[in-house]
Amino acid sequence: PDKDTVPIKSPTVGTYYESPSPGDPPFVSVGSKVGQESIVCIIEAMKVFNQIPAEINGTITEILVKNGDAVEFGQPLFRVRLG
Repeated sequence: PDKDTVPIKSPTVGTYYESPSPGDPPFVSVGSKVGQESIVCIIEAMKVFNQIPAEINGTITEILVKNGDAVEFGQPLFRVRLG
């Protein structure tokens, strides 16, 4: 990974979803600018859909998971160039 980027990690175990519902555009894509409150994805755990905020300011440089993937606690989901 690029040493000038930081990961956004999964805060929980669950299923990663890139958009609010099927057919909707993804919350973010490579090149998207994000802020502290920007929602980057949804992780569903036991029928609870958790919106995941970026919690950092920067630009998405890489998406590390695919829609529908099972993710683990602490797993990197995105890489972000700060700034």
